[in-house]
Amino acid sequence: MPSPISDHTVAWPDADVERFVSAGYWAGVPLGDLLREAAQRTPDAPALIDAGDGTRLTHAELTARADAAAVRLLDLGLAPGHRIIVQLPNRWEFVVLTLACLRIGVVPVMALTAHRRTELTYLARHAEATAVAVPDVLRDFDHQTLAHDLAPAVGEVTGEPWHVLVSGDDVAPGSVDLRALCGHGADPAADRARLAGISPGSRDVAVFLLSGGTTGLPKLIARTHDDYAYNARASARIAGMGPDTVYLVGLPAGHNFPLACPGILGTLLAGGRVVMLSSPEPARTFATIAAEGVTHTAAVPAVAARWLEHAGERGARELAGLRVLQVGGARFADNLARKVRPVLGATLQQVFGMAEGLLNFTRLDDSEEVICTTQGRPMSPDDEVRLVDELDADVPPGEPGSLLTRGPYTPRGYYRAAKQNARAFTEDGWYRSGDICRMTPEGNLIVEGRDKDMINRGGEKISAEEVENLVYQLPAVRQVAAVAMPDRELGERVCLYVVPKPGATVTLEDIRGSMERIGVAKFKLPEHLVLVDELKATKVGKIDKKALREDIAQRLSPGVTA
Repeated sequence: MPSPISDHTVAWPDADVERFVSAGYWAGVPLGDLLREAAQRTPDAPALIDAGDGTRLTHAELTARADAAAVRLLDLGLAPGHRIIVQLPNRWEFVVLTLACLRIGVVPVMALTAHRRTELTYLARHAEATAVAVPDVLRDFDHQTLAHDLAPAVGEVTGEPWHVLVSGDDVAPGSVDLRALCGHGADPAADRARLAGISPGSRDVAVFLLSGGTTGLPKLIARTHDDYAYNARASARIAGMGPDTVYLVGLPAGHNFPLACPGILGTLLAGGRVVMLSSPEPARTFATIAAEGVTHTAAVPAVAARWLEHAGERGARELAGLRVLQVGGARFADNLARKVRPVLGATLQQVFGMAEGLLNFTRLDDSEEVICTTQGRPMSPDDEVRLVDELDADVPPGEPGSLLTRGPYTPRGYYRAAKQNARAFTEDGWYRSGDICRMTPEGNLIVEGRDKDMINRGGEKISAEEVENLVYQLPAVRQVAAVAMPDRELGERVCLYVVPKPGATVTLEDIRGSMERIGVAKFKLPEHLVLVDELKATKVGKIDKKALREDIAQRLSPGVTA
């Protein structure tokens, strides 16, 4: 039996809990109930559209399917407090399964479809999961077989059966058909009656998000029903959402941004409509926006840049109904931000936040200068933000500093991670985000960079330390350093500096092949290799990553051979 989640989470102090409840941030109602209440206000209005297979559900139908799926999860042996790895593409099943889990207190662990054996084994064991939901085959990768292969490693932790839920046309023997599990129930009234006495507490963990951490594999971020509901509701208000909202999900749905900032959950809580799209590829995205009357969507800077380029070449007539384009996940270049309104016709809303909590938004009625040159200001009146120096002393106004934060939707620690918590959180509960920011006199933040060793590849955060540990497994490698390499399309890519052992040969193909063989996510694979006799070091003997980043930028400059 998995250990209780509450045994491994860090609680907010009682005084803060009382303050958040009194202020109305924490409603004391689990997300599943809040979503049901929202659906009941407009039961016949469209709620969910899958642009891939054409599935269309009203709010009433979505609620009924979620109830039926919740009952089937219970029949499968899952119970409140159990954990399920959710590794699904942007399809309607993702939404139904997530709502079913929220309804009965089964906690989804939001994995990425790019994750492979290394990441999934770690996540399943660390979370003590008893089930996984995957596609059958996606982009020529057999997720179903891998999911079954995880059973021995996971079962020895929980001692329970390992359930593999599969979305697709090829559901193998021993797998559970996820589409059938998320299908219509034979008796919706009976499903509601069965679930009447099953509801998680509002302070219980609703979902596990993954950190973009710099040390090793991702940490688990435990978001409660109270704090995550506030996250979604408040985001929706700032984004101007309501019953007439049509929100397009083009980014991976398991990310915090498209899930609840305001994303899927914020849209549904506002009574709006969610459209699931498998990829943010410009031509298909533009066509879907036109066909479904999309009013809001979100993109990372690399995606937004491709949309701007596409619109510049072919026009943006299809985007006539798009009101708000949110851009986040990495710093959006000012020159590109200034193009959004004239080229795409929508209001840009910059979003700077983290799965660990704090969200900053430019407001829709901000001046163009604020919208295009800042990353917004905190969402909540009770978000606390400090910018500090290396000694945790507050920096003077207008000076760059490392961002510390606390607030009603920023947890006080990672799940089962005492050592990491000691580094990432101060003794009085401030989260060290690792972002270097400046604050304008009006209270808007400008992101200057990172103080941690992390590579941001198109919004996917890659731990340099994790990549280095994997490369050190090659016998020919004496020393390695992974650094961010500037890239016009994705912002950054993974570059390796390697000192080979005497007489040994190291190639990029060798490194990538070794990582692929042990099942590392493809987006983490190095894309450039620089062989050197020694790695530059600081005065205290540490590898000088700053110097290496400057070196690769110089090597990639026009006229310079890398």
